[in-house]
Order: sequence, then C-alpha cells, then structure tokens
Amino acid sequence: MKILISCIGAGNMGTALMKAAAAAAGEKNTGFADTDRAKARAAAKALGGTAFASNTEAAKAADFVFLAVKPQSLAPVLAEIAPVLRERTASARPAVVVSMAAGWSIARIQTALNGAISAPAAAIKDGVPLVRIMPNTPALVSRGMIALAASPNVNASRLEELERILARAGLVERMDEKLLDAVTGLSGSGPAFVCQFIEALADGGVLAGLPRDKALRCAAQTVLGTAALILQTGKHPGEIKDMTSSPGGTTIAGIAALERGGFRGTLISAVEAAWKRSLELAAEKE
Repeated sequence: MKILISCIGAGNMGTALMKAAAAAAGEKNTGFADTDRAKARAAAKALGGTAFASNTEAAKAADFVFLAVKPQSLAPVLAEIAPVLRERTASARPAVVVSMAAGWSIARIQTALNGAISAPAAAIKDGVPLVRIMPNTPALVSRGMIALAASPNVNASRLEELERILARAGLVERMDEKLLDAVTGLSGSGPAFVCQFIEALADGGVLAGLPRDKALRCAAQTVLGTAALILQTGKHPGEIKDMTSSPGGTTIAGIAALERGGFRGTLISAVEAAWKRSLELAAEKE
C-alpha cells in the first residue's frame, strides 16, 4: 500500500493536520497509527483514510510520516520506525518525517534514528529527511499558526508540497530551527493565553450587564476581527489601538486600567515562561 501521508498518533493535533492533508490530497491518501488501535480506526474512519496495524506499517507506506506523539513518548516511537526509515533512505525512496514534538531538535531526532539501527550511519549520506513543525490548536478549525524548519536534505519540491498541505490548516511560516522554542512560547502556548483574555473580557461584559452567552460571543468575535484586521491590513496593533482611542473616551479609560494592572508586562512574562520551559524540555535527556 502506498499513500501520501501517515500520522503516528491520533490525538487532536494529529487529526487536525490530517484533516488538512485529506482536504489537500484526498481522503484515501491518509492513514493513522496509534497505540490505541480503536482510536486510530475512529480517526481513519472520520477522514475516510486507512488505519495501520503498527507504527512500522505507517512508516513504510507514506511519503510523509507525521509524528504526533507527546515528547516523552517520541524516543520509543523513533526506535521502532528507525530501521524502516533508514532502509527507505538508503534505497533512494525516503519518507519525509514531520515531527511536532516540543524540545526535540532535528539533530536529536536524527541521532535517535541513527542510534536505533545496526548499520553504520555513514552508509547513508544525509540521513532521513526531517521537518520540525510547531502548530497550534486553532489548526482544528483551519486557522492555525504553523512554524516550519527543515533539515538541508529535504527536497525542495517535497517541502513545497508539505507547505501546501499544511496551509489547509492555517498560516505556514518557514523559520530557522533555533526560533522554534520562541514560537512554542508564543503561538504554541498563546491560544491558552488568548482564551484567558477572552474569558476575562466576557466577564467584564457580564459585570457591565450583558448576558453570559452574548458577552462571550462579543468577546470572541472582537478578538477574531481585530486579528483579521491586523493580518489583512498590515497595520501595527498600536496604530489600531490609536484609531480606536478618542481623547477622553471610553477606550483610553480602559487602556489606562490595563496599564495600571500590568497587562502587557504580565503577558510578555507568560510568553517568556513558556519559551523557557520549551528550552528546558530541549535540554532534558531522553
């Protein structure tokens, strides 16, 4: 069996990206593997794809092999699929491995693959082609932010094909790999920070007399619309803030309250804390 994309791990993020893959390449070009076979079957059924019997089978079948497992679970998965991936690379039919595990650099993944096989690494010139991505949860509704870094041996046309697939899940941005920890702190963790902001914004609306459901809809749409305004116009957020703030008006009164509460500094600290935790994960031993 030969398909375009397989995904090892059938959780929310893996399923979201495979949904994008199915939209880009056709349902029958996708497949899932998971330690929970029932979960893999359910995900495959939902997308019209294939459920694999094992991770090894998933690694054999696809042009792109997505690794959608938790960082602490990645080492045994790599050990399991390494022989297949190295054999495919050696026979000039390599799969591109796409990892979304925080803290696992391309070099670390390659080392794990090399250490899991008996053949000398030098026998295969460039190793397995690897791509690291950092998606975020809005990919579930095709509005994600997906940062991407690739090893030098990833074929340019294959990388462009991968970008086209991922674009179905949101905005794709190529970056130097050294920036991915910062991306993890910002857009990877950011949806949780934004949710807290939306919840608090809605709470303010309730305090002012709005029914809870209407306050939440107003808050969420306000954030969505403002984000779209920034992306579509290219205006700096400060410019839009100034456009909204009239002298002595309601908005500037609210901004003054935010500044008194240390809103911006607290949010910067939250991103910094998430970034530092990503660096800690990268430094941890397997």
